[in-house]
Amino acid sequence: MKLKDLILNCPEKFSQIEISGVTDDSRKVEKGFLFVCVKGPISDGHNYVAKAVESGASVIIAEHDLGIENQIIVDDTHRVLAEACGNWYDNPQKKLRVIGVTGTNGKTSVAYMIKSILEHCGYKSGLIGTIQNMIGEEIYPSKNTTPGVCDLYSLFAQMVQKGCEYVVMEVSSHALYQRRVEGVRFAASLFTNLTQDHLDYHGDMENYFEAKKLLFALSDLAVINFDDEYGKRIISDPKCRIATYSAVSNESTYTAKNIVYRPDGVDYEMVGFGLIGRIKLKTPGRFSVYNSLAAAVCTKELGLPLNEITDALGSFAGVKGRAEVVPCNKDFTIIIDYAHTPDGLQNIVNTFKDCPKNRLVVLFGCGGDRDSAKRPKMGMVAARLADYVIVTSDNPRTEAPDAIINDILEGMKDIPTPRKVIENRIEAINFAIANAKAGDIIILAGKGHETYQILGNNTIHLDEREVVAEALAKNP
Repeated sequence: MKLKDLILNCPEKFSQIEISGVTDDSRKVEKGFLFVCVKGPISDGHNYVAKAVESGASVIIAEHDLGIENQIIVDDTHRVLAEACGNWYDNPQKKLRVIGVTGTNGKTSVAYMIKSILEHCGYKSGLIGTIQNMIGEEIYPSKNTTPGVCDLYSLFAQMVQKGCEYVVMEVSSHALYQRRVEGVRFAASLFTNLTQDHLDYHGDMENYFEAKKLLFALSDLAVINFDDEYGKRIISDPKCRIATYSAVSNESTYTAKNIVYRPDGVDYEMVGFGLIGRIKLKTPGRFSVYNSLAAAVCTKELGLPLNEITDALGSFAGVKGRAEVVPCNKDFTIIIDYAHTPDGLQNIVNTFKDCPKNRLVVLFGCGGDRDSAKRPKMGMVAARLADYVIVTSDNPRTEAPDAIINDILEGMKDIPTPRKVIENRIEAINFAIANAKAGDIIILAGKGHETYQILGNNTIHLDEREVVAEALAKNP
């Protein structure tokens, strides 16, 4: 493809150059590639131009003079990268109805619910998210919640080629701040909630919120949690058409009424102007009400039939690592959940707090090289709500695990809840199962869908389902 067909305002002397690929990663450059220098949070593509040229790049696009031949200087390389990727793949983002989901908690569940509804209604759909990427039922590995621009457009192109009409994607605050969704127009975007997370990156909650809010300037429809204080701020400064949802307020566009919680699910009525939809879920907890209501409101506002929406949610089986019940054939229950924030931990513990049980046992840790301020808060949540707490490691990364654990214990010091500290997560799970009592509910929080643990700079295999199975075999 000629360069003039990839970028607007292409200088005449470069217009006929044949381009064999587009990238912003110097490690992926091949002969004839267009290399776009993008400045990221950790590295700056301008510093890797020599490597790109050595690897065969035909043209370099930069934001300042690099003193080389075949360079084009532009004001905004993020914009040009999206433009070039879009044109390279024949602008697949314009052939899909893109739905974005952002917020601290619930993104993955909401995205899967929406995909389930769309496909129940006959629309083949793609999914881009934390656990995996999907094209229909085909599964592709996911490295980041939201891919970089080049990978994102490539995924869009594959989805179009394979007949998708919609794509549902989780949109992280990092991706929005780093402009990874540049050039994408969203048919609808959802805001689930905002609680403390990623402050190691954003610095404070205000910066975190401002990053999330960027999504709604790119959208035709915003579906907002009316019960979240940050959601109310988005509503007060509308960038597009807005529909709201609530589990407590009649002031929202749609409200969940007559909520009935069950140990294995929840029932409620979705009430809007002139409509009532009866929803029966197979996933438990208050958070399931919010997640399903968000998905239902989004798809209803996009024109899907309410009866099809409720039917789809009624058959939705849940998401791996989100309040996942692990089969164990014992007189106690084991739950795996991704909760890794104070709010997320509180939600999952409260989900099972009122279920018939003996003890509610919570096992968790906190990630290293991440926001340390949430550690004592999570310790306090666990100690206040659980009957027994096991403090262990999550992904300590390059931090000392005992230092992370001490931060957690600081939030528990004035609460008398019984606790046990076992640094090794596998040993901690074995202890929890070996000491389980009849009627206990054991929550393994933090890892969820992950099948690895990051220790130092190394990644080891750790699938909690396998650990549980081995522990159960030791304790027949």
